[in-house]
Amino acid sequence: MIAIITGATSGFGRASAIRLARLGYDVIITGRRSERLAELATEIEGQYGRKVYILCFDIRNREACEKAWESLPEEWREVDVLMNNAGLAACSEPIGEASLDDFDRMIDTNVKGLLYFFQQVIPVMKARKKGMIINLSSIAGVEVYPNGNVYCATKHAVSALTKAMRIDLLPYGIRVGSISPGAAETEFSLVRFKGDADKAKAVYKGMIPLNAEDIADIVEFMVTRPEHVMINDVLVTPARQANTYVYNRE
Repeated sequence: MIAIITGATSGFGRASAIRLARLGYDVIITGRRSERLAELATEIEGQYGRKVYILCFDIRNREACEKAWESLPEEWREVDVLMNNAGLAACSEPIGEASLDDFDRMIDTNVKGLLYFFQQVIPVMKARKKGMIINLSSIAGVEVYPNGNVYCATKHAVSALTKAMRIDLLPYGIRVGSISPGAAETEFSLVRFKGDADKAKAVYKGMIPLNAEDIADIVEFMVTRPEHVMINDVLVTPARQANTYVYNRE
Protein backbone atom coordinates (compact mmCIF):
# COMPACT_ATOMS: atom_id res chain seq x y z
CA MET A 1 0.00 0.00 0.00
CA ILE A 2 1.21 3.51 -0.85
CA ALA A 3 0.09 6.85 0.60
CA ILE A 4 1.03 10.39 -0.42
CA ILE A 5 0.91 13.12 2.20
CA THR A 6 1.43 16.71 1.09
CA GLY A 7 2.79 19.21 3.58
CA ALA A 8 4.41 16.47 5.66
CA THR A 9 7.13 18.57 7.29
CA SER A 10 5.09 19.42 10.39
CA GLY A 11 1.75 19.19 12.16
CA PHE A 12 -1.06 17.09 10.76
CA GLY A 13 0.92 15.96 7.73
CA ARG A 14 3.89 14.72 9.69
CA ALA A 15 1.78 12.89 12.28
CA SER A 16 -0.39 11.34 9.58
CA ALA A 17 2.62 10.13 7.58
CA ILE A 18 3.94 8.36 10.68
CA ARG A 19 0.53 6.90 11.45
CA LEU A 20 0.06 5.58 7.93
CA ALA A 21 3.53 4.01 8.07
CA ARG A 22 2.55 2.31 11.32
CA LEU A 23 -0.48 0.92 9.51
CA GLY A 24 1.76 -0.65 6.87
CA TYR A 25 1.83 1.98 4.13
CA ASP A 26 4.92 2.99 2.24
CA VAL A 27 4.73 6.77 2.12
CA ILE A 28 5.53 9.57 -0.30
CA ILE A 29 6.10 12.72 1.72
CA THR A 30 6.13 16.20 0.21
CA GLY A 31 7.04 19.66 1.43
CA ARG A 32 9.40 22.59 0.96
CA ARG A 33 11.82 21.92 3.83
CA SER A 34 14.19 19.19 2.70
CA GLU A 35 15.91 18.71 6.06
CA ARG A 36 12.60 18.03 7.79
CA LEU A 37 11.54 15.58 5.10
CA ALA A 38 14.86 13.76 5.51
CA GLU A 39 14.43 13.58 9.29
CA LEU A 40 10.90 12.21 8.89
CA ALA A 41 12.04 9.62 6.37
CA THR A 42 14.78 8.43 8.73
CA GLU A 43 12.28 8.13 11.58
CA ILE A 44 9.73 6.16 9.54
CA GLU A 45 12.28 3.83 7.98
CA GLY A 46 14.04 3.26 11.28
CA GLN A 47 11.04 2.77 13.55
CA TYR A 48 8.45 1.22 11.24
CA GLY A 49 10.50 -0.40 8.48
CA ARG A 50 8.45 1.19 5.70
CA LYS A 51 9.82 2.67 2.48
CA VAL A 52 9.76 6.44 2.08
CA TYR A 53 10.05 8.56 -1.06
CA ILE A 54 10.75 12.27 -0.68
CA LEU A 55 9.41 14.93 -3.04
CA CYS A 56 10.71 18.37 -2.09
CA PHE A 57 8.94 21.17 -3.96
CA ASP A 58 6.56 24.12 -3.55
CA ILE A 59 3.00 22.95 -4.13
CA ARG A 60 2.04 26.44 -5.33
CA ASN A 61 4.17 25.91 -8.42
CA ARG A 62 2.23 24.02 -11.08
CA GLU A 63 5.32 23.03 -13.06
CA ALA A 64 7.05 21.83 -9.89
CA CYS A 65 4.04 19.62 -9.07
CA GLU A 66 4.13 18.09 -12.52
CA LYS A 67 7.88 17.50 -12.40
CA ALA A 68 7.66 16.00 -8.91
CA TRP A 69 5.11 13.45 -10.07
CA GLU A 70 7.05 12.69 -13.25
CA SER A 71 10.15 12.00 -11.12
CA LEU A 72 8.41 9.16 -9.27
CA PRO A 73 9.52 5.66 -10.25
CA GLU A 74 6.70 3.55 -11.69
CA GLU A 75 6.53 1.33 -8.63
CA TRP A 76 5.63 4.35 -6.49
CA ARG A 77 2.74 5.56 -8.64
CA GLU A 78 0.05 3.06 -7.68
CA VAL A 79 -1.21 5.27 -4.90
CA ASP A 80 -3.89 4.00 -2.51
CA VAL A 81 -4.30 7.11 -0.34
CA LEU A 82 -3.77 10.78 -1.16
CA MET A 83 -3.89 13.16 1.79
CA ASN A 84 -4.08 16.76 0.58
CA ASN A 85 -2.78 18.34 3.75
CA ALA A 86 -0.59 21.27 2.61
CA GLY A 87 -2.21 24.55 3.65
CA LEU A 88 -1.86 27.67 5.75
CA ALA A 89 -3.34 30.90 7.03
CA ALA A 90 -1.17 33.89 6.18
CA CYS A 91 -2.91 36.88 7.75
CA SER A 92 -5.23 37.95 10.57
CA GLU A 93 -6.32 41.43 9.48
CA PRO A 94 -9.74 42.66 8.30
CA ILE A 95 -10.26 42.12 4.61
CA GLY A 96 -9.74 45.78 3.66
CA GLU A 97 -6.44 45.96 5.52
CA ALA A 98 -4.80 42.61 4.73
CA SER A 99 -2.06 42.11 2.16
CA LEU A 100 -2.91 40.92 -1.33
CA ASP A 101 0.34 38.96 -1.24
CA ASP A 102 -1.02 37.04 1.76
CA PHE A 103 -4.27 36.43 -0.11
CA ASP A 104 -2.32 35.04 -3.08
CA ARG A 105 -0.26 32.81 -0.82
CA MET A 106 -3.36 31.26 0.75
CA ILE A 107 -5.24 30.80 -2.51
CA ASP A 108 -2.19 29.39 -4.28
CA THR A 109 -1.44 26.92 -1.47
CA ASN A 110 -4.85 25.91 -0.13
CA VAL A 111 -6.79 25.73 -3.39
CA LYS A 112 -4.57 25.77 -6.47
CA GLY A 113 -1.85 23.64 -4.87
CA LEU A 114 -4.41 21.03 -3.88
CA LEU A 115 -5.69 20.89 -7.45
CA TYR A 116 -2.23 20.87 -9.04
CA PHE A 117 -1.16 17.77 -7.15
CA PHE A 118 -4.55 16.07 -7.26
CA GLN A 119 -4.48 16.38 -11.04
CA GLN A 120 -1.28 14.32 -11.16
CA VAL A 121 -2.48 11.49 -8.91
CA ILE A 122 -6.09 11.04 -9.97
CA PRO A 123 -5.52 9.41 -13.41
CA VAL A 124 -3.79 6.50 -11.65
CA MET A 125 -6.64 6.03 -9.19
CA LYS A 126 -9.20 6.21 -11.98
CA ALA A 127 -7.34 3.61 -14.03
CA ARG A 128 -7.17 1.28 -11.01
CA LYS A 129 -10.79 2.06 -10.01
CA LYS A 130 -9.81 2.38 -6.39
CA GLY A 131 -8.28 4.80 -3.92
CA MET A 132 -9.04 7.22 -1.13
CA ILE A 133 -8.60 10.98 -1.02
CA ILE A 134 -8.56 12.86 2.28
CA ASN A 135 -8.67 16.64 2.02
CA LEU A 136 -7.59 18.61 5.07
CA SER A 137 -10.16 21.38 5.39
CA SER A 138 -11.05 23.38 8.52
CA ILE A 139 -13.93 24.54 10.66
CA ALA A 140 -13.25 27.72 8.65
CA GLY A 141 -14.64 25.79 5.68
CA VAL A 142 -17.93 25.36 7.54
CA GLU A 143 -18.28 28.78 9.19
CA VAL A 144 -16.50 32.12 8.97
CA TYR A 145 -15.07 34.31 11.72
CA PRO A 146 -13.80 37.89 12.15
CA ASN A 147 -10.60 38.54 10.19
CA GLY A 148 -10.73 35.04 8.69
CA ASN A 149 -11.93 36.35 5.28
CA VAL A 150 -9.77 34.81 2.53
CA TYR A 151 -8.55 31.90 4.65
CA CYS A 152 -12.19 30.98 5.29
CA ALA A 153 -12.91 31.36 1.57
CA THR A 154 -10.12 28.95 0.65
CA LYS A 155 -11.32 26.34 3.12
CA HIS A 156 -14.90 26.74 1.90
CA ALA A 157 -13.43 26.00 -1.53
CA VAL A 158 -11.78 22.83 -0.17
CA SER A 159 -15.12 21.73 1.26
CA ALA A 160 -16.86 22.36 -2.07
CA LEU A 161 -14.13 20.59 -4.02
CA THR A 162 -14.39 17.60 -1.71
CA LYS A 163 -18.10 17.27 -2.47
CA ALA A 164 -17.47 17.74 -6.20
CA MET A 165 -14.69 15.14 -6.20
CA ARG A 166 -16.96 12.71 -4.39
CA ILE A 167 -19.58 13.04 -7.14
CA ASP A 168 -17.21 13.01 -10.12
CA LEU A 169 -15.12 10.09 -8.86
CA LEU A 170 -17.98 7.93 -7.64
CA PRO A 171 -18.10 5.85 -10.87
CA TYR A 172 -14.44 4.93 -10.34
CA GLY A 173 -14.81 3.55 -6.83
CA ILE A 174 -12.68 6.35 -5.37
CA ARG A 175 -13.66 7.40 -1.86
CA VAL A 176 -13.34 11.09 -0.98
CA GLY A 177 -13.57 12.63 2.48
CA SER A 178 -12.42 15.63 4.46
CA ILE A 179 -11.31 16.47 7.97
CA SER A 180 -12.21 19.91 9.35
CA PRO A 181 -10.36 20.68 12.60
CA GLY A 182 -11.11 23.53 14.94
CA ALA A 183 -8.40 25.12 17.08
CA ALA A 184 -5.30 22.94 16.83
CA GLU A 185 -1.85 23.75 18.18
CA THR A 186 0.62 23.10 15.38
CA GLU A 187 2.68 25.66 13.45
CA PHE A 188 -0.58 27.09 12.08
CA SER A 189 -0.86 30.18 14.32
CA LEU A 190 2.88 30.81 14.27
CA VAL A 191 2.72 31.07 10.48
CA ARG A 192 -0.43 33.19 10.57
CA PHE A 193 1.17 35.69 12.97
CA LYS A 194 4.44 35.82 11.01
CA GLY A 195 6.49 34.09 13.71
CA ASP A 196 5.10 36.04 16.71
CA ALA A 197 5.16 33.27 19.32
CA ASP A 198 3.23 35.28 21.94
CA LYS A 199 0.30 35.92 19.60
CA ALA A 200 0.33 32.33 18.46
CA LYS A 201 0.27 31.01 22.02
CA ALA A 202 -2.58 33.34 23.01
CA VAL A 203 -4.90 31.63 20.52
CA TYR A 204 -5.00 28.55 22.75
CA LYS A 205 -5.03 30.31 26.14
CA GLY A 206 -7.36 28.79 28.72
CA MET A 207 -8.10 25.61 26.79
CA ILE A 208 -6.62 22.35 25.60
CA PRO A 209 -6.49 22.57 21.80
CA LEU A 210 -6.44 19.73 19.34
CA ASN A 211 -3.04 18.36 18.39
CA ALA A 212 -1.59 16.57 15.39
CA GLU A 213 -2.15 13.12 16.88
CA ASP A 214 -5.87 13.83 17.22
CA ILE A 215 -6.05 14.30 13.46
CA ALA A 216 -3.88 11.25 12.79
CA ASP A 217 -6.39 9.24 14.84
CA ILE A 218 -9.14 10.30 12.44
CA VAL A 219 -6.99 9.54 9.39
CA GLU A 220 -6.39 6.05 10.80
CA PHE A 221 -10.11 5.50 11.33
CA MET A 222 -10.93 6.64 7.80
CA VAL A 223 -8.39 4.46 6.01
CA THR A 224 -9.17 1.36 8.05
CA ARG A 225 -12.90 1.30 7.21
CA PRO A 226 -14.09 -1.54 4.95
CA GLU A 227 -14.29 -0.67 1.25
CA HIS A 228 -18.07 -0.29 1.39
CA VAL A 229 -17.76 2.47 4.03
CA MET A 230 -16.65 6.08 3.59
CA ILE A 231 -16.38 8.70 6.30
CA ASN A 232 -17.34 11.67 4.16
CA ASP A 233 -16.65 14.66 6.39
CA VAL A 234 -15.39 14.98 9.96
CA LEU A 235 -15.75 18.23 11.91
CA VAL A 236 -13.69 18.05 15.09
CA THR A 237 -13.05 20.73 17.72
CA PRO A 238 -11.61 21.01 21.22
CA ALA A 239 -14.23 20.38 23.90
CA ARG A 240 -14.10 24.07 24.82
CA GLN A 241 -14.82 25.33 21.30
CA ALA A 242 -18.45 25.73 20.13
CA ASN A 243 -17.83 27.26 16.69
CA THR A 244 -15.22 29.34 14.89
CA TYR A 245 -15.10 32.08 17.54
CA VAL A 246 -17.01 31.01 20.70
CA TYR A 247 -14.78 29.41 23.34
CA ASN A 248 -15.14 28.56 27.00
CA ARG A 249 -11.73 29.54 28.32
CA GLU A 250 -10.57 28.94 31.87
